[in-house]
Amino acid sequence: MNTLKTTFLMGALFGFFLLVGGLMGGEAGMAFAFVVALVMNFTMYWFSDRIVLAMYKAKELPPDIAPRLHAMVAKLSVAAGIPAPRVYLVPMPVPNAFATGRNPANGVVAVTQGLLDILDEAEVEGVIAHEIGHIKNRDTLISCLAAAMAGAIMMLASMARWAAIFGGRDNRGNVVTLIATAVFAPIAAMLIQMAISRSREYMADDTAARLTRNPRGLATALAKLETVSKRHPIRGGNSATAHMFIVNPFAGGALAGLFSTHPPIAERIKRLEKAAF
Repeated sequence: MNTLKTTFLMGALFGFFLLVGGLMGGEAGMAFAFVVALVMNFTMYWFSDRIVLAMYKAKELPPDIAPRLHAMVAKLSVAAGIPAPRVYLVPMPVPNAFATGRNPANGVVAVTQGLLDILDEAEVEGVIAHEIGHIKNRDTLISCLAAAMAGAIMMLASMARWAAIFGGRDNRGNVVTLIATAVFAPIAAMLIQMAISRSREYMADDTAARLTRNPRGLATALAKLETVSKRHPIRGGNSATAHMFIVNPFAGGALAGLFSTHPPIAERIKRLEKAAF
């Protein structure tokens, strides 16, 4: 069901992108939007992992430095039926983790130093299984493409806004449509991207529960990570990467929670507690 929902939402995101291009420039605008989408998706497909790892100063963690962590990754990868991903350490005290890589053969699992310091072994295993679930389910690719499409829509909306300011019109000569596109297109793109991200988080949780056969490990890890992240959010990171982390690492109040890339932690824990093996 989640896979069908994701396919529908990705199609909606791409179709909406073409619609925005068409509203701005007719057939020529749609063609331009299509080219922009191809370029951005190509860039994200090949370079997104390097970009995000560099952004958070992640360094590859050799097996001799963290043998138990590598053994855990290897065991869970065998259970998932994928090649063992490379392991990276993010030098920050806030506990969190993310996965990246365009496919399982190029997968990367990154954990923060804070995560290794705060969680016990069963909880770390649950988090690693969740990230391997993302790689197995190809969520790392889907989330990158969704982010690229949403970013491209926001770029077109910005162009529409500036065009309206300087007296531009849409392809039918209507300034109102141009203004509406500038205002509502980014919101719609963001909502679709968040819906995709939320459905994939539930899938990764389910995969982790099956791989470890211990859903409680991930459930208690999520509770700890949420508590610490609220008190000590990441400073200096890029909020556009929030969807990559296992819990949202950036500060946000109740209103921000409505626009979160992640499902409510309480709901995720409830689902995990109902899982039985």
